[in-house]
Amino acid sequence: MKAPGGRPRRERALSEHAHGHHPGRERPHGHRPDHSHAHGHGQGGHSHAHTVSPDADRRWLRAALALICAFMAVEVVIGLFAHSLALLSDAAHMLTDAASIVLALVAMRLAARPARGGYTYGLKRAEILSAQANGITLLVLSIWLAYEAVRRLIEPPAVTGRLVLVTALAGVVVNLIATWFLSRANRSSLNVEGAYQHLLTDLFGFVATAVAGLIVWTTGFARADALATLVVVALMLRAGYGLVRESGRIFLEAAPAGVDPDALGDHLVAADEVAEVHDLHLWQITSGEPALSAHILVAPSGDCHKVRRRLQELLSTEYGITHATLQVDHVGEQDADTVLHVGSGPAPEPAPGHCEDAHGPVHRRGPHHH
Repeated sequence: MKAPGGRPRRERALSEHAHGHHPGRERPHGHRPDHSHAHGHGQGGHSHAHTVSPDADRRWLRAALALICAFMAVEVVIGLFAHSLALLSDAAHMLTDAASIVLALVAMRLAARPARGGYTYGLKRAEILSAQANGITLLVLSIWLAYEAVRRLIEPPAVTGRLVLVTALAGVVVNLIATWFLSRANRSSLNVEGAYQHLLTDLFGFVATAVAGLIVWTTGFARADALATLVVVALMLRAGYGLVRESGRIFLEAAPAGVDPDALGDHLVAADEVAEVHDLHLWQITSGEPALSAHILVAPSGDCHKVRRRLQELLSTEYGITHATLQVDHVGEQDADTVLHVGSGPAPEPAPGHCEDAHGPVHRRGPHHH
């Protein structure tokens, strides 16, 4: 039997991919290295938009890495000579800066590899591993520096204030340049953002160290050096916690920040001809790449393909979710003993035993429990 419009009554859409190409209108893809680009797929597809190409990202990161390594070597020598923990803590932080950039570069190369074998998403989450490693490094290093700072508050050593001040001011300039390099890269990537947070924290740390050097030089208050270190520690804790929290959300398959899955499910079930939405899953493949899957039940007289296209357009335009896999069935289609009736009127309620093992809340029209 066919529903009105000549379509088969029992339609079903499972992960169909509709590529946005037109016969006879194919164009070769030619991208300059820094050229922004976007590509999109229909059902089950994905869309990525970059303001900076990965090659350009790598160039900016390499430039920052060279600058940091050169200054770090100088700072270690001066910090030992001046007996300044603040300078040595900044140098240690710059070492983690360099390590974070190396991790970011390695992760970017791994993430660029195509999906193959058992890695059906490729190695995109290598970038998230890098971001989490950066966050953990900041947290561990901050604990050690806090211990040393407290020890020096109790027994402050002699500190050469003028040398600390001059070196810290040079560090401010170097970190401003390196931070600018990374700001030119694509910071929507949590991987690049992790390296950027390292440098930004180091920049603020150099400012605190310069203030401490000025105080020691002009007043002789040696504990200012340790107090500046504690300021750096607070900044490192804040940046490290943020990176660990955000990377943890991605690893635990949490919904993207700012998107309420319950509200999204209610929005989907409010669409015409939709009777129920369940098995709704929303996660991020990597930073900036949200994905969704759901089981949609449509009224017996509804057009499954039309509903699926309409819901995917809603997800793309209103939530920025372009990688969506929707299983669309008619109400009762999976129940062997249920007879489907084609006709007009409101969508019927699904059978009581339908999908009793649904993962997560079941969304239906009208008030319902989340």
